Amino acid sequence: MLSINIPKHATPDQYELGEVLSLTVERPTDILIKVHAASVNPIDVKKAAGATKAVLKDSFPYKIGYDCAGTVLDTGSQVTRFKAGDEVFVRLPECHRGSWSELARSTEEFVALKPNAISMEDAASIPLACMTALQALRGYEGNLEGKTVFIPAGSKNIFRAGKVITTVSTSKVDKVKELLGEGVVDESESTAFWYFAAQKLTFTLSVIDYKKSDPMTVIPPRSVDFIFDTTGSAMEYLSLVRLKGAIVTVSILTSGDVLQNSSVMRKSPDKQDKAIVPFPIRIALNFMDWIRRARASPYGVKYSSIFLEPNATDLNSIREWVETGKVKTIVGTKVHFKDLTAVRDACQVVYCGKGGIGKSVILFV
Repeated sequence: MLSINIPKHATPDQYELGEVLSLTVERPTDILIKVHAASVNPIDVKKAAGATKAVLKDSFPYKIGYDCAGTVLDTGSQVTRFKAGDEVFVRLPECHRGSWSELARSTEEFVALKPNAISMEDAASIPLACMTALQALRGYEGNLEGKTVFIPAGSKNIFRAGKVITTVSTSKVDKVKELLGEGVVDESESTAFWYFAAQKLTFTLSVIDYKKSDPMTVIPPRSVDFIFDTTGSAMEYLSLVRLKGAIVTVSILTSGDVLQNSSVMRKSPDKQDKAIVPFPIRIALNFMDWIRRARASPYGVKYSSIFLEPNATDLNSIREWVETGKVKTIVGTKVHFKDLTAVRDACQVVYCGKGGIGKSVILFV
């Protein structure tokens, strides 16, 4: 089968398209999926560049990608919830990584039926980003309804939050209007607002142009209840967080203990078959995590970092939200997997973290 892969850890300009060993159903719990679309996430390109090589030994050729949507081709004898022809979406576990391929393989615990009435490319854009947000929100003790959420460099909507603040560059303000439609965004100097209704609730999103304004001067001190950190910059904004507020980061590596117990360390579908984080690295990660928590403590703020734990239960909840209009997907760039130059360019934007809005999706049909 054809797959986007690399012979060694590499940046997007070195990605290759070539034949790799085709996948089949090998275990009774396997689900074989014909990939229609796969999305590009920061973890995809950063891990391909070797971001976790100190703690996780990768094999080569290294197949890239975790998110995809497609149709079930075949199932193992113990699979009960899916059959050939079902349309599904999935965030593949580390041991089955390689969604940027014509075929993907997973097990039932990670796969969900694709939301109705949306395209394969829209479905492929959902799993990792939406599940990460959902699991991060669980780090806030209490109800976020009516609270203020700050997401540095991330134009996301947070369910039931009264106000969401995010930062984007000047060029992205107009792109937001283009993607969401005229009449949705109302601009005022460096800040734009739009309103999103779901479950009869109104949400306000304030977009700060960080090239014109410093969030520290625009956002009042002690006015934010929760920071969802996707960039590793949350500690800069501690003074903005209210007493008993929270910061959850998905950008910086977790503590060594959390990492060791995460699914990313699983070498096979067997939950007990895990790689071991080297002891010095585990201690160092624990210490850095302790420092960040200690810095947040005097502000009365709870700091934590998480590692996404993919699972079908969360995906099924997200599917229901998509089908009832509570979650809206925003796909920015679409490229075909055989157009390697376009794939490299789209991945480079994600790798650099600048210039893109909406998810980049690779098409396989």
